[in-house]
Amino acid sequence: MIAALLERLERRIVGYGSDRALVAFSGGVDSAMVTALAARALGPERVTAVTAVSPSYPAGELESARETVAALAVAHTVVETREVERESYARNDVMRCYHCKAELYGVLRRIAAEARGSVVLAGANADDQLDVRPGLMAAEQQGVRNPLLEEGVGKADVRALAAHLGLAVAGKPALACLSSRVAFGIRITPDLLARIDRAEQAVRALGFDPVRVRDFGERAALEVEPGDVGRLLVHPRLPELFEALRAMGWGEVEVDLLGYRQGRMNVLA
Repeated sequence: MIAALLERLERRIVGYGSDRALVAFSGGVDSAMVTALAARALGPERVTAVTAVSPSYPAGELESARETVAALAVAHTVVETREVERESYARNDVMRCYHCKAELYGVLRRIAAEARGSVVLAGANADDQLDVRPGLMAAEQQGVRNPLLEEGVGKADVRALAAHLGLAVAGKPALACLSSRVAFGIRITPDLLARIDRAEQAVRALGFDPVRVRDFGERAALEVEPGDVGRLLVHPRLPELFEALRAMGWGEVEVDLLGYRQGRMNVLA
């Protein structure tokens, strides 16, 4: 089954009709899988992974992304994107993800045009259609291809494929931009994103991953895996953690008793 699925995905990429590919590469398992597939289908010398950094990209992820790319033996380019400077993004309505991806894919298309018309690939998978993902519309508008989604491959299969290929990120927790932690209607600023990043690092330092610190203005809610909620609640350093987060600017800090749920802020929209 794994071999047949790999072959199907590689055929999909070859079928795009370009002998070169640029991959929107965040460093997570989905984009790593697409990069690996493109390298297998076209040859690693014909693939470039492009990592976009901005205030919404978590600290430390770039180093991890570089390690993953090195293992895949493809070229790696780092670019800066300026979605946070866009008013349409900063106002943080339900279309925020669209404006983020429009910025990213615009940058990648310009690079692709300079690279002899490379196809631009991204890592959306079939499960993403179950959530609110306006960024998929931006991909469609700009001709970005999502082979995992197009072949109906969900997250569980992505992880299985990644493990089969020996990718170090096969079990890596889901990666999402820092803005996804902010309740819609609260303005996105670089300072707010940096504060959320610092807060999540503080929770991870206690031995929890994945972590989300959800921002509701004056209130922050900490999310860890549902099975880890009890461990966090009795952690001896929890009072110290709460004090540190309040010092960062939140008047109220709480542990979400239901734990981490992907797409939680979309449900609340």
